[in-house]
Amino acid sequence: MKDSKFHQSRRNFIKQASLASIGLTTPMSSIINFKAMNALAAAAPPPLSGYKAMVCFFLHGGNDSYNMLMPKTSTEYNHYAAARTNLAIDQNAMLPLGGIGGNYGVHPSMPDIQQLFDNGDLSFLANVGTMIEPVTKTMYENSSVPLPLGLFSHLDQYNHWQSGSPHLRTNKGWGGQIADLVSSSNNNTNISMNLSLSGSNIFQYGQNSVEFSMNYNGALMPINRDANWGSNPLRRAATDSILNYGYQDQYHKTYADVFKGSIEAGEEFQTATDAVPAFNTSFSTTQSSRNFQMIAKTIAARNTLDFNRQIFFVRLGGWDHHDELLINQAAKLQEVNNAMAEFKSALDEIGMFNDVTTFVCSEFSRTLTSNGNGSDHAWGGNAMVMGGDVNGGNIYGTYPSLEVNSSQYIGSRGVIIPTTATDSMFAELALWYGISPSDLATIFPNLSNFHNLSALTTSTPPIGFMNM
Repeated sequence: MKDSKFHQSRRNFIKQASLASIGLTTPMSSIINFKAMNALAAAAPPPLSGYKAMVCFFLHGGNDSYNMLMPKTSTEYNHYAAARTNLAIDQNAMLPLGGIGGNYGVHPSMPDIQQLFDNGDLSFLANVGTMIEPVTKTMYENSSVPLPLGLFSHLDQYNHWQSGSPHLRTNKGWGGQIADLVSSSNNNTNISMNLSLSGSNIFQYGQNSVEFSMNYNGALMPINRDANWGSNPLRRAATDSILNYGYQDQYHKTYADVFKGSIEAGEEFQTATDAVPAFNTSFSTTQSSRNFQMIAKTIAARNTLDFNRQIFFVRLGGWDHHDELLINQAAKLQEVNNAMAEFKSALDEIGMFNDVTTFVCSEFSRTLTSNGNGSDHAWGGNAMVMGGDVNGGNIYGTYPSLEVNSSQYIGSRGVIIPTTATDSMFAELALWYGISPSDLATIFPNLSNFHNLSALTTSTPPIGFMNM
């Protein structure tokens, strides 16, 4: 019994060392060596051809997205203005969308988003939210359907958007589970295909996958926040001496090996991205723009790094606008607008816009009614998706009536019940990425509550915003 306990304890240690010893910044080789393969990755799928990348741009804090995409026609605008009162954007200040979006406008801080939409490079998904099964106003008021855990909680909803399982509190993300399935298509076993510019996250964590965490300079995180790990020879020599020491204790040896492998993977990554020529695109100095510049450099280095599938995660905080909504959101939306436009321009430079899909989301939207000078936590909201394979210039899903006491309006504060499940959005992105329809139910366990799974294919996707 003692020996059995020791081996179990050792396995637990190795697992934690490989995943957490340096803040989940671990090379894939360590995970493959130290983690058991589960059923999801037991039978490796055939290699996927070509290159594809997904980028999750998460607006953390609850973006008031009914001030991001707004109705512009007279009746609908009047409903919007009556509900929003002092939070309403003036009808003449909205930037009108063309084509199918002609009845709607975007926030005045988003001129490039307007242009991307009109050019067919971007679409909106209206009234998306976490659900376990479809919900109506009557069902909600009668408590006759299960609701996402911690429905109006930042932490819970932030995690549910990343896990795709709002009925659970889990540390497995749908991006990580996708990586479990397709990582064998990449030849690089030292660096995870899941790269984060925003540290540890649930989205990129799977059974056998974690994120490779870096800063906007490409430096391995959190070991060093400077651009170059080896810039200080004394520091590097001291670290190498510790890591190369011949440890007899297996705990110490495992920790040192994983740490050393992570540093070497970071150097491999930084060497590849440093060799990328400078873009003609001028990136802004905001954190978001710098992060997207780093993603563009990483994609440009895809052949050197030997990747044909990658998933990126960027988080922008500061959206919890309980006060000064109009001023604060305008600045935030401008940052999003600039970063998205600059990223698109850089991808065009390297000829990769058609192979990259960027989706912009938040854990929930906000109450339609004002709390005096801001808005509070709510539910369904509007998302964006950009890419060459996006069926752009459209608004998918059902944009709700914002009339007080409409069929989607619950409570006295103007919480909107979502009409499109996050599962539908995520499953379509997964299909585009190359995931088999037969694997969707494993990744998104509630998907069958919204769709006939046997009918979901690349020809008949859940929503239709992606060109397969």
